[in-house]
Amino acid sequence: MAAAEINENVRYEPDDKPPPLIAAGAGAQAAILIITPVVLTVVIVMRIADQPESLMVWGAFAALLVSGLTTILQAAKWGRIGSGHVLLMGTSGAFIAICVAALKIAGPATMASLIVVSSLFQFLMAARLSLLRRIFTPVVTGTVIMLIAATVFPIVFDSLTDVPEGTHAAAAPLAAGVTLAVVVGLVLRGPPRLRLWAPILGIALGCLVSAPFGIYDVEPIIEAPWIGVPFSSWPGLELTPDKHFWGLLPAFIIVTLVGAIETIGDGVAIQRVSRRTPRATDFRVVQGALNTDGVGNLLSGLTATMPNTTYSTSISLAEVTGIGARRVGVVIGIILAAVAFFPKIAAVVIAIPTPIAAAYITVLLGLLFVQGMKIVIQDGIDHRKATVAGVAFWVGTGFQNQWIFPNLLGDGFLSVLLGNGMTSGAITAVIMMVFLELTAPRRRKLDMVMDDEALPRLTDFLTQFAGRIGWDRPATDRLVLVGEETFNSLASEEPAEGNGRPRRLMVKARAAGAGVELEFVSAAEGENLEDQLTYLEEPADVPDVREISFRLLRHYASSVRHQKYHGVDVVSVEVARAG
Repeated sequence: MAAAEINENVRYEPDDKPPPLIAAGAGAQAAILIITPVVLTVVIVMRIADQPESLMVWGAFAALLVSGLTTILQAAKWGRIGSGHVLLMGTSGAFIAICVAALKIAGPATMASLIVVSSLFQFLMAARLSLLRRIFTPVVTGTVIMLIAATVFPIVFDSLTDVPEGTHAAAAPLAAGVTLAVVVGLVLRGPPRLRLWAPILGIALGCLVSAPFGIYDVEPIIEAPWIGVPFSSWPGLELTPDKHFWGLLPAFIIVTLVGAIETIGDGVAIQRVSRRTPRATDFRVVQGALNTDGVGNLLSGLTATMPNTTYSTSISLAEVTGIGARRVGVVIGIILAAVAFFPKIAAVVIAIPTPIAAAYITVLLGLLFVQGMKIVIQDGIDHRKATVAGVAFWVGTGFQNQWIFPNLLGDGFLSVLLGNGMTSGAITAVIMMVFLELTAPRRRKLDMVMDDEALPRLTDFLTQFAGRIGWDRPATDRLVLVGEETFNSLASEEPAEGNGRPRRLMVKARAAGAGVELEFVSAAEGENLEDQLTYLEEPADVPDVREISFRLLRHYASSVRHQKYHGVDVVSVEVARAG
């Protein structure tokens, strides 16, 4: 195995304790960066849904408070809740479209109840992450993320012209254009440290340009108290679900689970940028991050504000500053929670004109759409995956814009369920994936204990399977070799700590086109097999007896994917018939 490359950019690892001044300075910088997006997402949702100013003020207060508390929890870690890393928490842009729909159709109390119920599914996903791998595949997840952006864009574009009557015609396009140009320009060509400030600088210059036109109203800022809590504006919870609740619930659950998948990505990435010496991904950290996400959504629902999620800005901040100490995460959370009790600070953000906020959200949604594309493409595209992604995306877009049988849906449950493009597109994608699973060649299964007799049993199983599908001797030998080397790699890992029972291994095999798909499911806590394969790109400084197995596996397998869950390893291997 190649020697691990030291990341000299990391100044403080998670367990390090930087001096108080450094921790306070880094924490204050990060808090300033995310106050605006936390509040702005709430503001734009409330404005689009025509909600009263009092609810907007309450939503901003609750969002800051929940974001602060969950950021502290991510860093400090309590049992299985929390990642133990600096993961910034804030309002989720993925929920904009369905929260607007819930507010318009059913009101804030029903929206709050929907968020509370859907948050429970995030805890379930964290506990049973491996069981959902066949449902939320990369093609389904990526398509849903693209649909989230597609369903929100029409709403945001309408907001670009939302200015008071009598305002000069040039006010909205000029303010939005300056904001967009500054944010995009800094993202494209700005130095790394300045890129983090692109949203704040773009919004500030946009507001400066809008001031002469009179669309930046400073009166609410002047009237807002310095200290206070708007308790009287809390809308409560709807405890008697109606058709609107049940029609919107699937959409909230789907977006919650998709948001959880984004959190998984952040949970993996923050581990890589927070340590000097790279380590295999610890999915217990990821599960802790997911559980905190669930706590954030639960608190967001109880306080009737926008749902919570991790911010990918966390990774950029760690890379730029080199500070991954959890002490800094606690400082950030304390600052966010404290700011919630100063309404005048939130009023500055609330006063931002809608066209400027819409221009900023446009950049975020554009990046979100591309992220969805990357997830689909990186998983590999064949005609089946292309069909699932393409059909699901356009079905969702068609329902969202009422292009598909608008008169047949009526105004009942189906109208609420399918009228949201993200929901209808996700349902379409899941149905197609289920169809592919049900009509795929039958999987042959081998379940055994990983003992001295396991390898011969695996060899017999793969040989018989190859004979059943008509493979010749060279192809059969290659399949058996890949299976044996995958088994050897898993068997060489350390068993789960504290588990006295023997490890079990389930092997599934099925024909797929001109090749065979193998899936190995085992309880293990060792190193990631995919990481080990990538290490072979460099010459090994320290001999590793497993290197021969890794090289053989990489040479004979078409692809290898290793997914590590809490106590469970899933290795998927593809073997082509032709050498």
